[in-house]
Amino acid sequence: MGKEGVIYRVAGPVVTAVGISPRMYDVILVGKEQLMGEVIKIVGEKTIIQVYEDTSGVRPGEKVVDTGQPLVAELGPGLLGSVYDGIQRPLPVLMEKMGNFIERGVTAPGLDHNAKWPFTPVVKQGDKVKAGQIIGTVPERAITHKVMVPPGINGQVDMIKQGDFTVDDIVAVIDGKEVRMMQKWPVRRGRPCGKKMAPDEPLITGQRVLDTLFPLTKGGTGAIPGGFGTGKTVTQQQLAKWSDAEIVVYIGCGERGNEMTEVLTSFPELVDPKSGKPLMNRTVLIANTSNMPVAAREASVYTG
Repeated sequence: MGKEGVIYRVAGPVVTAVGISPRMYDVILVGKEQLMGEVIKIVGEKTIIQVYEDTSGVRPGEKVVDTGQPLVAELGPGLLGSVYDGIQRPLPVLMEKMGNFIERGVTAPGLDHNAKWPFTPVVKQGDKVKAGQIIGTVPERAITHKVMVPPGINGQVDMIKQGDFTVDDIVAVIDGKEVRMMQKWPVRRGRPCGKKMAPDEPLITGQRVLDTLFPLTKGGTGAIPGGFGTGKTVTQQQLAKWSDAEIVVYIGCGERGNEMTEVLTSFPELVDPKSGKPLMNRTVLIANTSNMPVAAREASVYTG
């Protein structure tokens, strides 16, 4: 068993394959169009895959390829103002390639690998650094990105640059390891942190009924239970528009198509009351509607 196998059975978005030996949640490319899916179960020699896209026309006997990697997100300059689907494919880029109807099997990187960003180092050659330490900054729209030492890298700064670079360019070498402004990170694995801070500052939502009766804290969580049409999505949109959060990551997981359309059309037109600039300058939208397979909807939550 290796990296390539064949389809044994197809049942809607669920595909059973044989001949591969993946790990749980590995990304698998299915069929002639190389549809992206992930491993959800392994039973003996059979691998159960849930495909993120429509599987019409996919037949037993077609090839599957194990990428050997879980679903990863590209993290770095260029996220703000972007609109993604649940697996971090930029929808505007896909629309430029093929119009309003996205074909199956198409892929695109989450970040623009051609754009250049001004990198300013905050450490110098010879300094000792450790994982998670800030080594430089990159301004982007409404915020300043802090470029950190990737997890697992510690040691002396052998080389560090200043200037305009793409996310693929090497900006530093630490203990012989190359560091770029972009990091690829598995979406199901939480980012490491030094310590968890106790929430002690209120999040001003801009909705007086919430601030008075249901106050939230920065770093905290909130839930809005309710049936269909009771205003959950509307309340979520109001929080995204008017709360005093620095960054807004809006995940439309399992939303109806008309609701996501409203978000995608209204957010670019909104003016940020803080800066007077478009609200999209500090927003990332992840659109994953209710007609997508369960695995794709789940992936959108982890991607966000």
